Amino acid sequence: MAEKEGNKRDLAAPCGLYCGVCGVYIAHRDNNPKFKERLTSVYNVSVDEIKCEGCLSDNQFIFCKNCPIKSCVAGKGIEGCHECDDFPCKLIMDFPYPVGKRVMLRAVPTRRELGTEKWMEEEEKRYYCPYCGYKVFRGTKRCRICRNPLDLD
Repeated sequence: MAEKEGNKRDLAAPCGLYCGVCGVYIAHRDNNPKFKERLTSVYNVSVDEIKCEGCLSDNQFIFCKNCPIKSCVAGKGIEGCHECDDFPCKLIMDFPYPVGKRVMLRAVPTRRELGTEKWMEEEEKRYYCPYCGYKVFRGTKRCRICRNPLDLD
């Protein structure tokens, strides 16, 4: 199921974590109860809380609703960290999820260089298993089809 064109910008999180490859977003979009159940232990939330339509949408994941990075960007009147002279700042460096921090440090300079549209396209292309071509999500450690280890972040 592809995103509606009008909602694509809702997936361009200010921090550099492209929502289109987020497990929470994908599980909600696909209405996948097994995937939602697996994500509950990652985020320590209930299955009902595994829902999101993008960081900039009206239906955000519980952790993204009160994000200090998003608040900082809004306070500066910019679109994202890619427009900030203070990147990488303490908010990025202290991000509580190591995979997220690693992706931000990689993705923000890429978004700065390519622009938002091209950056989103590149993030979409990045998350496929290089061995079998199966589409995966950010943070995937092993392909569920061919079982090969992955390090795509």
